[in-house]
Amino acid sequence: MKKIKYTLVGFVVLLLLAFTAYKCTTKKMMANAHKKVVGNSEENYQEFCASCHGDKVKKFITRDKWVYGEDRESMFKVIKFGADKDGMPAYQEALSNQEIYDIVDYILAAVENKKSEEFSSGENNDVVFHSEGMKLKLELITEEAESPWGITQSSDGILFFTDKQGILFAKKGNEPAVKIKGLPEVKFRGQGGLMDVKLHPDFDGNKKIYLTYSKPHPSNEDLSTTVLFSGEIENDQIKNGKDIFIAQPYENTSRHFGSRIIFDNDGYLFLSVGERGRRDEYPQKLDNHLGKIIRLNDDGTAPEDNPFYDQPNAKNEVFSYGHRNPQGLCYDPINNIIYDNEHGPRGGDEINKVEAAKNYGWPVITYGINYVGTKITDLTHKEGMEQPEHYWVPSIAVCGMDFITSDKYPGWKGDILSGSLKFDYLNRNDLNEDGEFVKEEKLFPTIGRMRSVSQCADGYIYFGVESPGKIYRIVPIQQ
Repeated sequence: MKKIKYTLVGFVVLLLLAFTAYKCTTKKMMANAHKKVVGNSEENYQEFCASCHGDKVKKFITRDKWVYGEDRESMFKVIKFGADKDGMPAYQEALSNQEIYDIVDYILAAVENKKSEEFSSGENNDVVFHSEGMKLKLELITEEAESPWGITQSSDGILFFTDKQGILFAKKGNEPAVKIKGLPEVKFRGQGGLMDVKLHPDFDGNKKIYLTYSKPHPSNEDLSTTVLFSGEIENDQIKNGKDIFIAQPYENTSRHFGSRIIFDNDGYLFLSVGERGRRDEYPQKLDNHLGKIIRLNDDGTAPEDNPFYDQPNAKNEVFSYGHRNPQGLCYDPINNIIYDNEHGPRGGDEINKVEAAKNYGWPVITYGINYVGTKITDLTHKEGMEQPEHYWVPSIAVCGMDFITSDKYPGWKGDILSGSLKFDYLNRNDLNEDGEFVKEEKLFPTIGRMRSVSQCADGYIYFGVESPGKIYRIVPIQQ
């Protein structure tokens, strides 16, 4: 009997082991099948789409307007065949039809289920961040701009900020923001719209304000360009407003406008202009303004000591060239250094020291590749072309930038802040006393698509995120 009993027990154990193995194998098979159906689409989305449309499909989840249609077939067509004017490459060579449909289904599922992440620290005073021995919190300043592209402040505390749709706001303390009148007509499409805002260094005396925007061509609505506009603020209205610099030529794409403004210690104005997605036509040639950093007097004219002022067939406003899409520009007033950050393609976002007459290499040298995965060039270095001070692979989709001089942030003094559109955080590049890059820090993860960052007149750092649009102030906590 004992032998039979032990035999039965052993048989039951074997059955249990077999059943467990079957369940594990089945579960593994199901997981592999799920990965094949869902995982690959997520991986393909991250590889091919996230750099422009945001991690976790956020840009699609919050989208109100679908330019090329939001049904499955319309989305399939635009992914497969592309839309060159809006900077959407064709993926028909990189992805199969089934892989494209899988990406479409992945996007539609995310939209349907509203799989978004929210960051609530702006409304929660208990959230404290630690960085370089400092304790920091975020204060939510406003939610009035859907895409707060540019932020600046007057000495009396009025915060000016743009909404890419074509609105300039002015906000004093806790009062509601007011909309400033007298703005130019803006072509709001793709990456274009009302972009940066900057006050004249003597704003208290002359009330001059500067804006950049995408201007439609006077006789052809398909064309647009980056323009610098200026006027005087009076009673919530811009008076004597006019375009003081118009980048040439106009183009029919809706991307790579660049469009940041800074002033240096000598009162010269610097403006970044993107190459409008025409990399083989403009950035390496001096007979145009695209893919350039521009240097101007405060009235929009070209200083006579510009590096190409007297060079035949060169635009006399050009300061440096070989840029792709510089959406960040900042100034170190202590060492008189200009920095830009600019979007690479897939990989190769850069921070550069911008110097007169220098060639920054695009598209001859780059650390990036095409969005569809093909090579742009085999070169990362070439004689006569500048190396970046820092670059990112993969791209973080940099936008907005400032150099920190404020005593309110002793641990960050002398460092550079840049926004990440792709990964939804504020990036800090720690520089040593010699201006060399030491390390990076990711601040406020998942806060949102970082569009602008600015150290303002009150010494505080403000930044803007979009979709939904919010402006925060970084406040040190007394220790």
